[in-house]
Amino acid sequence: MDDTQKLIIITAPSGSGKTTIVQFLLEQLPELDFSVSACTRQPRAGEADGINYHFLSLEDFTRKIANHEFAEFEMVYEGKYYGTLKSELQRIWDAKQFPLVDIDVQGALRLKKHYGDQALSIFIKAPSLQILEERLRNRGTETADSLKERIGKAAEELSYADQFDETIVNDVLADACKLALEKIKIFIS
Repeated sequence: MDDTQKLIIITAPSGSGKTTIVQFLLEQLPELDFSVSACTRQPRAGEADGINYHFLSLEDFTRKIANHEFAEFEMVYEGKYYGTLKSELQRIWDAKQFPLVDIDVQGALRLKKHYGDQALSIFIKAPSLQILEERLRNRGTETADSLKERIGKAAEELSYADQFDETIVNDVLADACKLALEKIKIFIS
């Protein structure tokens, strides 16, 4: 394995605290760089193209699929594609850093399968589905229908937790952050 081309995969059902943990890891480990995913959804308030996501039209996304430009991609929600561009991973490796990929569960499984031991995959989960639902409600970004869809998806995603290298229960955020940090330090050293 080429030690300079390792990557970190962080995944979780929506509302598990993944984004907060990812931000903590990026602040603590300058050798990591955030791999900006591509998607076809519209930006949310405060999101910027190239920072949070590469926001692509459906046409651009499907052209990149045809050109084999993705390490992985999928339709996560009806009509909404997400993917990891090979060029984004290479950009980070070229800078002598390790990509930190914040990704949905199915995409994470595909990346782990593709990169094998070159990747450390970490599954973050809330202590319970009830707590997960409360967190999603408190965000204030979900409609009743989207909340129901996300909870259903989360229940399914939890069944895949044992397929990842590490599973971290985010009950106490500081503890979950510290544990993820320790696991990554060991992997990249």
